[in-house]
Amino acid sequence: MSETLKALLLGDIIGQPGCRALFLGLKKLRKDFGADLVVANGENSADGFGILPETANMIIDAGVDVITSGNHVWQKKDIYPYLDSSKKILRPANYPPGVPGNGWTLIELRGMKVGVINLQGRDDLPPIDCPFRTGRDLVRKIRQETPVILVDFHAENPEEKEALGLYLDGSISCLVGTHTHVQTADERILPKGTAYITDLGMTGPANSVIGVEKEIAVRRSLTQLPIKMEVADNTAWICGVAVEIETATGRARSIERIMVESRL
Repeated sequence: MSETLKALLLGDIIGQPGCRALFLGLKKLRKDFGADLVVANGENSADGFGILPETANMIIDAGVDVITSGNHVWQKKDIYPYLDSSKKILRPANYPPGVPGNGWTLIELRGMKVGVINLQGRDDLPPIDCPFRTGRDLVRKIRQETPVILVDFHAENPEEKEALGLYLDGSISCLVGTHTHVQTADERILPKGTAYITDLGMTGPANSVIGVEKEIAVRRSLTQLPIKMEVADNTAWICGVAVEIETATGRARSIERIMVESRL
């Protein structure tokens, strides 16, 4: 077993431009960073809202090992049976009992196990179960199998994200925020060894407003009308981080922010 594991964690895949960027760019990106594992948030991959089974299959075929999600995962009902049948796609673990799917998984690679947890915040999002208590309990369970644990925290509020990162610091390898589609510049190793960034950004159209056609976004703001949003269709980028983790301890050695343009 190698001393370290290298993981790529990629921000929300937005519609067809995001999928194209991933399909065209992930193989090179994975090679450039020597990544052993790729985790990507796919909840907006189907026309910007939700995810479909065929889209999930293409994302996995492109080289993503685990698809995480968030509040939009429920928008396409065709995905519900897929959430139950596949261990490669997650929904937030802190939804109440009885909803489809799984909130965490264990991946086996290179003779070791890696835990991946998906959580969702509650500030300006549905008031589901507590991500702090759910995260704590899952980490205790998974650490019986492996110290290498990656967390996607799909949340709106930076305060909530930083608080959870520090709450779990030292018990997980990294916590990355998703949901806002805007990459933050605060990547760092927390005091007890957990890699952290408030938001990975998005894998989607660069010339847009959080992935949406800019003209529509401006009109929505000017008029305050509920105009239907449409995914922008232009050159996309892949945003995320590369994290190097000690396999024996689960502590992060480094975290590097990624923003790579995909030229179609």
